[in-house]
Amino acid sequence: MADDFEPLKNDLVIRTAWGQDVERVPVWIMRQAGRYLPEYHEAKGNRDFFECCRNPEVASTLTLQPIDRYDGLIDAAIIFSDILVVPQALGMVVEMVDKKGPHFPAPLKSPDDGQYEKVLHKNVDVAAELDYVYEAITLTRKKLNGRVPLIGFCGAPWTLFCYMVEGGGSKFFVESKKWIYRYPEASKAMLQKIAEVCVEYLALQVKAGAQLVQVFDSWAGELSPSTFKKFSEPYLAHISRQLPIRLKELGLGPVPMIVFPKGANQVLDSVCDLGYNVVGLDWLIDPAEAVKIRGNRPIVFQGNADPGVLYGSDESISETVQEMVQGFGGGKKGWIGNLGHGVTPFVKPEALKKYLQEIRRLTEG
Repeated sequence: MADDFEPLKNDLVIRTAWGQDVERVPVWIMRQAGRYLPEYHEAKGNRDFFECCRNPEVASTLTLQPIDRYDGLIDAAIIFSDILVVPQALGMVVEMVDKKGPHFPAPLKSPDDGQYEKVLHKNVDVAAELDYVYEAITLTRKKLNGRVPLIGFCGAPWTLFCYMVEGGGSKFFVESKKWIYRYPEASKAMLQKIAEVCVEYLALQVKAGAQLVQVFDSWAGELSPSTFKKFSEPYLAHISRQLPIRLKELGLGPVPMIVFPKGANQVLDSVCDLGYNVVGLDWLIDPAEAVKIRGNRPIVFQGNADPGVLYGSDESISETVQEMVQGFGGGKKGWIGNLGHGVTPFVKPEALKKYLQEIRRLTEG
């Protein structure tokens, strides 16, 4: 497969993720393709969100928009898709409701609701169910022409489980907490099932052309240190342990693995031991504090400015980047520039450009 693609001209993100010294800090941004860009709305047209994900040509176009707009300032593309394609592959219905977000008309209610057993025992043909993602990845790699690497991703088992039982986003996570405290063993069985599907899904993304992968644990911050240890950590570790094995079985080499446990800074120390090359940080931790917790472990950090700074002035963007660069130690090794979460709605594209330029200015030379 790799023979079909142009050689990589910019491998900064990959070299940094493997822990190598680099000439400047690489940068990419979560949700860098999305609704803050006017060209996104043009390309999306009147298709719904999941239609865009399922159309390889559209997904590929959306993936490349920020790479073109911020030419030379972004060092990696991330495939345009969604973490909830995995519950769809498991047989659950997920809709994207305008102005509301993802919605599961029939979430998992209890271990004996009939649907739980069906999902748990479904023999998922990951290659067939999610082929549109692989097509989009291959197409995007070809269109990228080696400009920057392409990142593939999935949701973490805990985060996907939350969506599957809550029926969408949540403020109080009532159903998720009910599951882990009432049905802990049934919860763990489903988390394991999701983890196994994620391994295959990520492996096939690499086979299709992804050069790094990220696991998004967006709801990790809802867990206490004790429940994180039981309901997130084992399944994140399963992915990091099994993915290289599965890639080897497919005749593929390892790729750098990134984990982003949003809101879980209270367990950062143990996250650094989960087997990932890169740990994404949100904006609720001081970079210097994170560096102290990491110690001499060969973990690369990614992040971590508050995305809200992009609503601010040029001066506040510069000040925030300066503090971040100092906290991460200057960025010649051990740090991938990013935000502490995705680009939020109504951000002006010029503000993100300023953020990218400031990281470049303060870490080059």
